[in-house]
Formats: sequence, C-alpha cells, structure tokens
Amino acid sequence: MSRPRIVIVGAGFAGYRTAQILSRTARGRAEIVLLNPTDYFLYLPLLPQVAAGILEPRRVTVSLSGTLPQVKLVLGEAGRIDLDARQVHYTGPEGEGGTLSYDRLVLAAGSVNKLLPIPGVAEHAHGFRGLPEALYLRDHITRQVELAAATDDPKRCSSRCTFVVVGAGYTGTEVAAHGQLFTDAQVAKQPLRTGMRPRWILLDIADRVLPELDERLSRTADTVLRERGVDVRMGTSVKEATSDGVLLTDGEFVDTRTLVWCVGVRPDPLAESLGLPMERGRLLVDPHLQVPGRPEVFACGDAAAVPDLENPGSYTPMTAQHAWRQGKVCAHNIAASFGDGERQAYRHKDLGFVVDLGGVKAAANPLGVNLSGVAAGAVTRGYHLAAMPGNRVRVAADWLLDAVLPRQAVQLGLVRSWSVPLDTASPEVARVPGRPEAAGSSAGPSDTGGRPRKDQPDSEPAKTRSGGEPAKNQPGGEPAKNQPGGEPAKNQPGGEPAKNQPGGEPAKNQPITGPSDVAAPPDQPEPGPDVAPGPVRRTDRPSEGDA
Repeated sequence: MSRPRIVIVGAGFAGYRTAQILSRTARGRAEIVLLNPTDYFLYLPLLPQVAAGILEPRRVTVSLSGTLPQVKLVLGEAGRIDLDARQVHYTGPEGEGGTLSYDRLVLAAGSVNKLLPIPGVAEHAHGFRGLPEALYLRDHITRQVELAAATDDPKRCSSRCTFVVVGAGYTGTEVAAHGQLFTDAQVAKQPLRTGMRPRWILLDIADRVLPELDERLSRTADTVLRERGVDVRMGTSVKEATSDGVLLTDGEFVDTRTLVWCVGVRPDPLAESLGLPMERGRLLVDPHLQVPGRPEVFACGDAAAVPDLENPGSYTPMTAQHAWRQGKVCAHNIAASFGDGERQAYRHKDLGFVVDLGGVKAAANPLGVNLSGVAAGAVTRGYHLAAMPGNRVRVAADWLLDAVLPRQAVQLGLVRSWSVPLDTASPEVARVPGRPEAAGSSAGPSDTGGRPRKDQPDSEPAKTRSGGEPAKNQPGGEPAKNQPGGEPAKNQPGGEPAKNQPGGEPAKNQPITGPSDVAAPPDQPEPGPDVAPGPVRRTDRPSEGDA
C-alpha cells in the first residue's frame, strides 16, 4: 500500500512549521512534499537588519533541505489548483511546468505587498517582503549617500539623503529606526561628507506609531525615533509619487530618490483563485484549520481566515506568532485525519510583542511586562534567537561583530531596481531577464503556471502587462513583512483614492547605476546605463481602491 502524500504550499512561518511537525510525527508513514519558490525559510523579523548591514543575507535564511531531511522539497510556484482532481499545478524556477497529486493539501502561501491606488507608487516605490528587496535597499541607500557626497549641488545632495518610509507598523518603524543609524554611520567619519545629515521621514495615516500595539510600546518607539532624528509624521501619507520625490497629503512636496512601501500586506492571490469562501482575501477555515466542504484541504498563516476563539466574531491577525502556532496545530490535525490522535481547535493568546529599534534600543512587552531601552533590546534579541529554527550562532556572531566593528558600507550590485518591482506576487524571488514573468508581454490574466495575477488593490486579476519595455524613471530607482510574519492590513496609509491614474502609455527609460552581467531577452533592449530590462510599469491601474 502506497503512502499518503501531503503537499504543503509555501514555506513561510506556517508552512515551515507544519512540515517540521509532520516530519516528526509521520515517521516515514506519509510522504511530505513542500512546494516553495526558494530553498530556504526566511526569518522576516530580522530583514531590516539585513538592509541596514548588520546581518549578512544568509543569516536570516534557513535551509529547507538541511533542517527538514524527511521532507521532499520541490522548487516552484503554485499556479492552478484542481480541488476535484486533487492536483497542484506549478511552475519551476526555469519555467518548466509540473503537477503534484495529494491526499492532503496545506495552503500556507503567505502574503504579498499591499498596494493602494496612489499615482506613481507602483512605479517608484519598493516593498519589503523578501530578501531581494532588502539587498536592493541596502545597496540603494549606500549609493545615494555616495552620490550625495560627490555632488556640489546642495539640492541634489539633500534629495539623495532623504529617505521616505510609508507605514509605521512593525516593518516601517524598524526600517526607519535602523536606516537612520545606518546612514548616520556612513557620513560620521568622512571628511567630504561633513555637514551632510541624512533625513528619514516616517509617514502613516494612523494617529500614532505602531497603531496595532499597546500605547506604551508606541510611545517608546516614537520617543526613540524622534531622539534619533527621524521625522515622524502621523496622519500624513503619500498622495502621489514621481521620479523627483513625493507629494504628501498635507500638500508638501518632498524631494527624494527613495520611497519605501511598508503599508502592510495582503493575502497571496493564490487562495482567492480557488473559488472557495473568502474573508477579505483570506481563505475561510474552521477552528481546526480545515476548509468547510473540503476536509482534505487545510489552510493556515496569512492566507487563512482563522476564527479567533479568544475574540468571538473576529479572525486572528496576520502575524508570525499566529502563523507559527497555526502550523503546529495544522500538522496535528492532519495526523488526526489519518487516525493518529485527536483534532485540536486553534486557540492562542498573545505572549507579547518585540520591536527592534536598532543599537541597544527596542520596545517590548513580554507576558504583558512593558520594557524599553537596553532591557527591551536584550529581550528582543533573545526572543529572535529562540524563535529562529537555525543559524542562531551565526546571527549572534554578526551581532557581536557589529558591536565592535564598523559596518561595511559597500554596494554589491546583485539586485537591480527593475528586478524587485512593488507590484509582484512573488516578492521572495528577484525578477531576471528571460524568466516567464519578465519576458511575456502578453501573458494575459495568468502567468505560465496558470496563477492569477491578482496584484491590484481591489483584488481583480491584472490584465496584460507591458513586458519587455524599458521601465519609467524612478526616484533613484528604488526603496523598501518587517513585521514578524505579516503586518495586519489596517491603518494603512494612502490618503484618498486616486482617480484617473496614468497608465497604458509606453514606459520610459529608467536610469541604472552600475554594470549588468545579464543579457536581455530578444524582445528587450540591451541593459545599459539608461535601460532596465524587465517591466515594472502597470497598464491596468484601477480608478478606485480599498484605501
């Protein structure tokens, strides 16, 4: 008799934890298959430290094959799922198609950047949901400081030294806090940079920083940011983004080459393509994490709307704590569906939150005890070390080295602006010339794997993209879930919904600094100082959204 096959889609907090627990309980009695675009689990809460040069990129990645030896890893992105045939159709990293049959299916696809219908944002902003975006932002920040130091134009220097972060949740707050320290260190001991003062602006339409957390944590974070020099502006957001800067909702125009979009996340569009009952883009499940009417299908993490038994009538927020613990319950319930144990309902009480503010500063309330300063910093880093499923010694070593040695502020040029567009369903994978999503100029509403391109704020499938055309100018061509595991999509900045947005006309050339060793596809111009291979311009901007 053949072993039953359990297919897990996604290796984020929920998917990784499900695979980890199942591999321990199955003991070879079931085949466990993990489908994921990358071969690593990304520990998102430490991503801001990668962008700030504290941690090396591999420190926040945990090998799937190395830590899950009893799990079969299949590299690819899920596209069409045939629930009746019990098959998952996917596209591999080199464009090849594949099919996985299953006896049990776990949907843990996670979340992607939340978009709002604000003119210019999709073209000129970058998100912060994946490792490529963090690497790009680190290079971009370093480049802007170096270019600012080389110019004799005070206005241009100020523009390059101004960094705008939209969204004061976990991600935006940590990015701004670490970013201010990072840029201050780059100008501190450079004679040619005397008088330069990097300026970080944190925007949010909410009335306070970290609006989803306790007010005491919010006050601590706000105080640290302002003392550090961050310009914190609550009740303000971006009305329009251009290649020269951003127009704010209060009427001020800020000259900048950097717009980091951290307004929150939305569920991966894969779940909505199934045609099953949804709750604001999330797949509805029962307290046992099973899809009603489909007992063989489970869902957990950001992609699932899990009833919050501690707060009847609501659903658990999209956070790493919930995703990790839901993964454990999901694994136990899958085992129970095969007759091993009893089903469990998901029930969880928050154990507290930690927000790393860089240096020795943090805001934390473990078990309801509010902490700040050095004590909070120690608790925060201790929590992350305990929560990481691997690389603890390497992470601790990088923290020690950062405490005693200056950071290496150099550009590696590994990730370019056009390869990490804000409008993408796969922020964990950098776009490269020749890949299906970059080369297909008329792919229609689906990519090669049949996956709906739901990259719009109103969750409608995206129409034809202008593939193969040079991208339009960006503000320096750059910026950049973090919130641990996924920031709740509430209190999002965005101001009033934009109307009559530009779109449909051919994109114009986008400047790129530095060499490129990647050949362009036949239908694209060769990469050069003024040409970016790969589309980032949308032609289907909606007239209204969910701002």
